[in-house]
Amino acid sequence: MSTINPQIGGQGGYRPQQQRYSAPNPYQTKMEFNGWIFVVRQQTVAIIERLGRFQKIEEPGIHVRIPFVDRVATRVKLQVMQADFVIESKSKDNVFVQAAVSVQYRVDKTRIKEAYYELSNPVAQLKAYVEDAIRASIPKLTVDEVFERKDDVANEVNRLISEEMSTYGWSIVRTLITTIEPDQKVKDSMNEINAAQRQRAAAQELAEADRIRIVTKAKAEAEQAELQGVGLANQRKAIVNGLSESFDELRNSGLDEQSILSVLLANQYMDTLNKFADGGNGTVFLPSSPSGIEDIRTEIMSSIVGSHKAAGACAPKE
Repeated sequence: MSTINPQIGGQGGYRPQQQRYSAPNPYQTKMEFNGWIFVVRQQTVAIIERLGRFQKIEEPGIHVRIPFVDRVATRVKLQVMQADFVIESKSKDNVFVQAAVSVQYRVDKTRIKEAYYELSNPVAQLKAYVEDAIRASIPKLTVDEVFERKDDVANEVNRLISEEMSTYGWSIVRTLITTIEPDQKVKDSMNEINAAQRQRAAAQELAEADRIRIVTKAKAEAEQAELQGVGLANQRKAIVNGLSESFDELRNSGLDEQSILSVLLANQYMDTLNKFADGGNGTVFLPSSPSGIEDIRTEIMSSIVGSHKAAGACAPKE
């Protein structure tokens, strides 16, 4: 595919007396110098005129013409060519944008005669149709929609210019909108909006991460407290069961309740002293002699008896 913008006929457009392609032809000078033999290269056709009127189209190969009567009016390329344009238009939200449009086109092989004789400057005509199509499509969209629907705009432009150029023997292969450039101030504003949106999304994600971390920590602490409560309850239950078993064993050995309570308090007293000794830094005032245990026992028993009396006084009488 050729990427050169060809203007058949040179800068002056189509002129029957001039060759319309500037590509060099090594056969043309040598063969046509003899006057009656000429060669047509691959992917090219030659238009033959006889006494100034169209006569026929010659395919690639070697051909013979009548000197002074027939002449090669031009050679038409059948390759796909490309024309590039930059079109400025205004969007629906009053933003001027420049669209870089690339149109790939070729001569319709079935209408080579029309392609040569109908248009004097096909590239200029193609540009006019592209400008008209672009300025009819972009004003219907906002600048954001232009970026989002770039392919839709290109397809619409391709459809419009295909309908127009086909009447002159030209086939539009494809239309591409390669870039869309808004005004620099608008571009900077769009970048700032995009940056702000991304920062807001990042802040939301960070906040969500913090919330998940706090909720997870709270759940873990709740589970920990629950497990600690269960453990403490089980511990107390085991202590009660142990004391109950010890109380039963001591009672079976012949001790009365007061003696059993004194023994148990003495045992707890010694365990407590050991725990404080292991702690190191704790300071607690406790009776220093074993006789103090009897005082503690007496106070506990008095408290128990007093609580039972108070409960009995508050009970309803029948």
